[in-house]
Amino acid sequence: MTELTLEESSEKRELFEKQIQAGEKIEPKDWMPERFRKQLIRMISQHAHSEIVGMLPEGNWITRAPNFRRKKTLLAKVQDEAGHGLYLYCATETLGIDRSELVEQLLTGKAKYSSIFNYPTLSWADIGVIGWLVDGAAIVNQTSLAKTSYGPYSRAMVRICKEENFHKKQGYEIVTGLAKGTPEQRDMVQDSVNRWWWPSLMMFGPSDKDSPNSKELLAWGVKRRSNDELRQRFVNLTVPQAKAAGVTLPDPELRYNEETQDWEFGPINWEEFWQVVSGNGPCNRERMKARQDAHSSGAWVREAAEAYAEKQQRKRAAA
Repeated sequence: MTELTLEESSEKRELFEKQIQAGEKIEPKDWMPERFRKQLIRMISQHAHSEIVGMLPEGNWITRAPNFRRKKTLLAKVQDEAGHGLYLYCATETLGIDRSELVEQLLTGKAKYSSIFNYPTLSWADIGVIGWLVDGAAIVNQTSLAKTSYGPYSRAMVRICKEENFHKKQGYEIVTGLAKGTPEQRDMVQDSVNRWWWPSLMMFGPSDKDSPNSKELLAWGVKRRSNDELRQRFVNLTVPQAKAAGVTLPDPELRYNEETQDWEFGPINWEEFWQVVSGNGPCNRERMKARQDAHSSGAWVREAAEAYAEKQQRKRAAA
C-alpha cells in the first residue's frame, strides 16, 4: 500500500466522514481510518468468538434433551450458532486479517467473547431461559447492528437476526411450558431465571459512562444505540413477556415509570461483570480449554483440507 500524503489523507478522511454522515455503507475497498478498521476487527471478531463459544453451554444438553423434538431443535440451534460464527469471521476477514490470526487471538486469551457464556447450564430450564433472555438480548443488539455503517457486518446481521428470532421463540416455548408444569418444573424454571437475568443485562456491556469504545463507535455509525439504551429496550420488552409466562424477574426494584414509559430496574453488579470479563467467571477456564482442545484435535482436518487445495491448485496449473 502506497503511503498517502497529508493532503491526500485529509481528503480521504473528509470523504469518509461525509459517507458516515450521509448514512452510507463503508465497503471493504473504500478508504477508512486505521482506527476504524481496528475497532471493527475487535468488535466483529469478538462477536464471532461469542457465537462459537456460545455453542458450548447448550451443546452439552443435546444428548440430555427430554424428547426427540427438543433434541432436533436444540441441535439445529447450535448448528446455527456455528454458521453465525462463520458469517462473522468472513466479515472480519474483509478488513484484511486472516481467520487463523483471529482464532489464535481467541485461543491465547488475547481476544474477548461475551461474558454470558462463562456461566454454567445446570438444568434443562437453562436452555429455555438462554433462548428467551440471552438470545432475546442478542436480538435487541443485533437488529440495531443490521443498520451498522460497515457493509459486510450489516449484511451478515440480517440473516443472523432472522435465525436468532427462531432461537428466542424456541426458548420462550420451553420456559412457558415449564412454568405451566409441575411444581418441580416451575421451581426449576424460576431458579434458572434468577440465575440468568442479571448476566443477560450485562450482555450489553458496561454503562455508557464506563464504556471505553462506545462514543467512538456511535460517532462512526458502527453502533446505532448506546449500551444503556439497548439495555433499557431489552428490559421494556422482557418484563411483559415474563408476566405472560408466569415467572418472576429477580429484581425487587423493578417498577414502571409512567412518565418515561420505561421499566426501571435495580443496580447491576458491575464488579461481577469485570471479574468474568477478566477470566474469573464460573466457566472461563472450562470454555477456553474446550475451544483449545477442539482446535488441537481438529488439526488433521485443516491439514487435509490445505493439502487437497494445494493438489487442486497444482492440477489447474498443469492443465
